Amino acid sequence: MIIYKQLLFLSIIGSIFSCKQIEIEKVIDTSVDNSTELIMDETFNFLPSSTSRAIYEHKGYTLSYVEEHEQAEWVAYYLQSSDFSSVNYDRPYFNQDPLVSTKSADWRNYKNSGYNKGHLCPAGDRKSTYKLYEETFLTSNASPQLYDFNAGIWNRLEQKTRYWAEKNKGVYVVTGGVLGENLKTIGKENVSVPKYFYKILLTKDGKNMIGFLLPHKNSEKALYEFVVSVDSIEKMTGIDFFPSLEDEMESGLESNSNYKKWSF
Repeated sequence: MIIYKQLLFLSIIGSIFSCKQIEIEKVIDTSVDNSTELIMDETFNFLPSSTSRAIYEHKGYTLSYVEEHEQAEWVAYYLQSSDFSSVNYDRPYFNQDPLVSTKSADWRNYKNSGYNKGHLCPAGDRKSTYKLYEETFLTSNASPQLYDFNAGIWNRLEQKTRYWAEKNKGVYVVTGGVLGENLKTIGKENVSVPKYFYKILLTKDGKNMIGFLLPHKNSEKALYEFVVSVDSIEKMTGIDFFPSLEDEMESGLESNSNYKKWSF
């Protein structure tokens, strides 16, 4: 009887240990699946206001979609050196954004239009994993851009943004086309073609902000010639950028158009 009880006890202990092992394995599996979900710096709410109130959060960026123009009025994300690399991923096709309730523009709107599907959050800013890279190929993250502009000065600004992200140990980025009335459109869904594109950067420490406003055409001019105050971009777009900053700090940063603190 004693031997039987001992064997029973050992059997129960073994079962408990086995169950615990299974539970631990499940936890480990879950953590692996979710390891790339939280890539943004969550200590500061860097999202702008939204004129459409249609905000969609992806793993690598957040956007405010304007159905009237079939594109985002802004795309916002945090950028640091670990987000970009020299890895060459296979370039996927653009697809509609499954999160946008009104459906984002079909890629066929761009076909034979004379315009590229210009990334707002560049694919090159999301190379830490292929999944994040692939996510930038959603039409909600695209705006019609002339090839010379897209491959020219816009590309130069994107590369410079990565440089600043590395030098400043992280920057907050907000970018988009200036959407308004009487814009040219392409495709059956009337995707608006912006006349200007903007990009706004704020250093991780919150000390420096800079805004760029680029006419939708290629230029050989230096980037500093397109620096404007963030206040002026707010007036053009009706968007309040970095509203979570203290009012006095926000006012001081957004009224500044000095390139000097970024010229390194």
